[in-house]
Amino acid sequence: MNIILFTSKRGQVWNFEINLPVTGLVAGACLAVLSGVLLYTGFRLGADELAYVAVWQDEVQVQRAAVERAKVSARYNLDALTLRVGQLQAQMLRLNALGERLVSQADIDSEEFDFKALPPVGGPQDVSGLASTELPDFLNMLDELTTGLDDREQKLTVLEHLLMDRSLRERIIPSGRPVTEGWLSSGFGKRADPFTGKQEYHNGVDFADKEGADVLSMGDGVVMWSGKRSGYGNLVEINHGNGYVTRYGHNKKQLVAVGDTVKKGQLIALIGSTGRSTGPHVHFEVLRNGKPVNPSRYITD
Repeated sequence: MNIILFTSKRGQVWNFEINLPVTGLVAGACLAVLSGVLLYTGFRLGADELAYVAVWQDEVQVQRAAVERAKVSARYNLDALTLRVGQLQAQMLRLNALGERLVSQADIDSEEFDFKALPPVGGPQDVSGLASTELPDFLNMLDELTTGLDDREQKLTVLEHLLMDRSLRERIIPSGRPVTEGWLSSGFGKRADPFTGKQEYHNGVDFADKEGADVLSMGDGVVMWSGKRSGYGNLVEINHGNGYVTRYGHNKKQLVAVGDTVKKGQLIALIGSTGRSTGPHVHFEVLRNGKPVNPSRYITD
């Protein structure tokens, strides 16, 4: 095939000869190369996209694992906080019970020290310095609070033991009066014998009262004697422990028996005039480690 081109400028003529078979081969080769380039480019682009997808999938797996770890950590922290709160609640219950016992033992106004109510507090709020508390800081605060509660519980327990010891000493050491209304008719020490008029040593004190009036124990203890004894008539003898013994003589009637446990202020006998006596009264003695001591130091109103 011949192609002749005529130009309007300069009157030039161009003649092109085209060999169709060769041209077809060249065009086919160009198309094949172009198709190969396009296919290769598409393959490369697809491979890169697949690589990106794989990277994204790996990242998703990493993030999913991080979320699962966060869930486990949150559950663990929640369980730890729940356990701590439960422990603190148990400690508060023990401290409340201990405080109520102390208030009762110390004879303090229960309304002033009410362990079941929150203490009255208040004041303006400063919001400028408020900040969120992080979990580790919160756990440290719980640890410090637990330590403080343990310390307070130990100190209150020691105080309770001291109060109990004091209360026990107050109850076993004779104190008070063996009668409710009677009057002191004879003191401790030397006196004139009411029957002979001679000097004698009186080992106790006498409280006169009407016959049948109450005779009261001067402290907690155990009855060691309840019956007749020479000179005492009907006698009640109580061992209070710690070396203390009290005697109540000339009773009209005994109201306790040997082996009975008695409390301070308990009715143990009725005033009479049995034994060596000139009238209704109670002869009261205090023995310390087996020796008579002046009962006046233990008598209080």
